[in-house]
Formats: sequence, C-alpha cells, structure tokens
Amino acid sequence: MEKLKKEQLVNSPTQALEGCIVTASAVILAGGKSSRMGYNKAFAELNHKPMIEVQLEELNNYFSEVIIVSNDPDLYKYLGVRIVADIIPGKGPLSGIHSGLIACSHEDCFTIPCDMPFISGEVGERLLELARGYDGAVPKLDGKLEPLSAIYKKTCIPSIEDCLLKDKRRIIDFYPQVNLRYVEVLDPFFKETARVFSNINTPADLAEARLYIGF
Repeated sequence: MEKLKKEQLVNSPTQALEGCIVTASAVILAGGKSSRMGYNKAFAELNHKPMIEVQLEELNNYFSEVIIVSNDPDLYKYLGVRIVADIIPGKGPLSGIHSGLIACSHEDCFTIPCDMPFISGEVGERLLELARGYDGAVPKLDGKLEPLSAIYKKTCIPSIEDCLLKDKRRIIDFYPQVNLRYVEVLDPFFKETARVFSNINTPADLAEARLYIGF
C-alpha cells in the first residue's frame, strides 16, 4: 500500500486497505427526526434495500462490532444488532456519539449517520489507521469537516459529556478539549469521494442517489 502523506485520505481502489475485520466498533447514528424526508430516512430504499441495511452490510465486512444508537429501538430489532439509546437525550447527534462510545466494546469507534448510504468501510479503516496516537480522526472535504463520519476514541467521552451537560450541542464543541487528527480527503475521482460523504435528507436527494446507482 502506498504510504499516506500529509494526512491525506484517499478513497481509491488502487490504494485501499485489505478488506478484513478490524478490532474496532462502528456506530450508526439513527436518531434524526427526518423532517425534510417526511419519514424515517434509515428505511429509505436504495437498490431495494433500506439504507440502514446497506450500511450494516458494509460495516459488518470491516468492523468487529456494529451498534445502532436510536431512541426508537423497536424499529431496528429485526436487524439483530445491539441497539442503545441516548444516555443524555435531547441534545442531537452529539448525544448519539456519546452513547455509542460508552456502549462500544473497543477503544476506537467509527461513527456514521443513518442517511449516508455510500459510506465505505475502507474509509473507516483508513481513518482508524490515521487516528493512531490521537483521540480520533475527522475527515475534511473541501475545507468542511465531516464530524458525523469520523473516528472517535473512548478518551473523548469526558469532554463530550462536559459539553452535553453545559448544553453545548455542536459536535465540534468538544474538539478543542481533545487531540484530533484532521484528514484532508483527496481523490483523483473526486465525485466518488464526495459521494461517500453525501447525505440523503430529502426526496430529491434520494432520487439523485437512485439515479446514481441506476435504481
């Protein structure tokens, strides 16, 4: 594998890590209200499968543990994975990250929101490698951080909890208190890299994603 330089994250088939199960956890954040979609985004179908099932299939190929964070556990029981609720509810996705980190069995945790159907296990693996020696690794695309799709370690828990108890709800609010690595996302096939971090928030987004995969 070509050595990564200047903290670059490259999602390219020629530079992908070997597909294998890593001793780390993946957490799917499924606590959003889906108000713009009009129904639970996790169950929007792509290629005849709910997005959350697509994510589970991908993550199970790379991570030794996958957890779903949701305050509606009955919706996801059929998936046969561990489901946990927000410990400090009503504080947005930061609460989900907090609960996921506490629940996960491993030190390292790859978080993703349930509305990112094109997420790549290889990206999670690469971020995991880059997080060594840090409290986590957060990708940055076009100068914009992607805090929902990042590696966080259990060492972040006290700082996250401190923010939640002070009603600081932005994910980035706890960043100054920990040592994170910010990873620039570069790719010769830019559209494919951008697609990995794309969200499905509206019916128009879903239609575009279906068009992309030929559904």
